Amino acid sequence: MADINHVVLVGRLVRDAQLKYTGGGLAICEFSLAINNRRKQGDQWVDEPSFFDVTLFGRQGEAIQRYLTQGKQIGVDGQLRQDRWQTPEGQNRSKVVVIANNVMLLGGAGAGAGGGSGEGGGFGSSRSDREGSGGSGAPRGGGGPGGDDGFGSDDFPDNIPF
Repeated sequence: MADINHVVLVGRLVRDAQLKYTGGGLAICEFSLAINNRRKQGDQWVDEPSFFDVTLFGRQGEAIQRYLTQGKQIGVDGQLRQDRWQTPEGQNRSKVVVIANNVMLLGGAGAGAGGGSGEGGGFGSSRSDREGSGGSGAPRGGGGPGGDDGFGSDDFPDNIPF
């Protein structure tokens, strides 16, 4: 069985994203995401935040960095990577970071409405982009009236047993 390394997170940015470049010109966009988990403590619900460092490489990071401001709600689709290093004192350290494949801006019109940054039809793309339906939103494969799958018609029997 193959190993799986996939993570999807939705949270708010802790601070504005930082953009830097490698010596070879590769863009690296780094930001931190806070995600609240709610749990009951006694009679009250309390929020327990978890913080995740996220790295987004390439043109996608360059394009979206200016929209990644503190407090903005975003969705991240990616994978986990464990960075390991040794301190000058000889102590071994490690940190888990999220390597983003796609980032999606969430929230209302003020939060970049319609703004996904997924290149190639990924996490930030719309359904019609992925289906190639020309924006009609209609399912492919004969789903209309008279189609063979029966989902495009309102002719459902009234005696459904559930």
